[in-house]
Amino acid sequence: METLVQRLCDWMRDKVTEAKAEGVLFGLSGGLDSAVVAALSVKIFPQNTLAIIIPCHSLEVDINDALDFINKFNIPYKIIDVSKIYDSFIRLLNDKEKENNFKLADANIKPRLRMTTLYYFANKLNYLVVGTGNKSEIMIGYFTKYGDGGADILPLGNLLKSQVRELAEYLGIPKKIINKPPSAGLWEGQTDEEEIGISYDQLDNYLRTGKLNNKIIEKKIQDKITQSMHKRTTPAKPPF
Repeated sequence: METLVQRLCDWMRDKVTEAKAEGVLFGLSGGLDSAVVAALSVKIFPQNTLAIIIPCHSLEVDINDALDFINKFNIPYKIIDVSKIYDSFIRLLNDKEKENNFKLADANIKPRLRMTTLYYFANKLNYLVVGTGNKSEIMIGYFTKYGDGGADILPLGNLLKSQVRELAEYLGIPKKIINKPPSAGLWEGQTDEEEIGISYDQLDNYLRTGKLNNKIIEKKIQDKITQSMHKRTTPAKPPF
């Protein structure tokens, strides 16, 4: 695990140097992935790391967990509450004929507002935006395109969720964050596994081995990988 941390830190440092940037910033949610990104970032750039907490009708417990983490690791931070902007935007859209997927369409505005906030400060400070996505989520497209999927580097992008959890243990991430049910915080009571319809253990096992004992779950994962291909590539162009 020590070797992995060193390689990740070296890689992140190299990417910042290549971009002639002066540091890194990221959104801190109070969850596992962003905490690991934060712990790595502050190891590399103790004076040039910025955590941004961006509540949008967020749970108080998540904000408090993020603040407790910041205090433990002594990370510079800002809090930018975009709840009122979100509410204003929803009123502006005023979609009276909402269809079945309106809940997700509304919810996806939140990570896109957060992305805009992160890039404002990244431009201002000449920092790179560090994304918090892991391989498990990226492979099935469990992220918002041009939202939390919008980042300059993804240090956890080749690590399964189970590997991120092991890394968190090594880095000394608080147990209450490690053991918290993963959630994107898109709406009250939302959890990743319930929304995906697959447990992270099942997903990681499939991505690791290419098979599961449950053919229905296998097909579900395969379908998600295929359907989300557009989220992992640059916009398609015609071949002529």
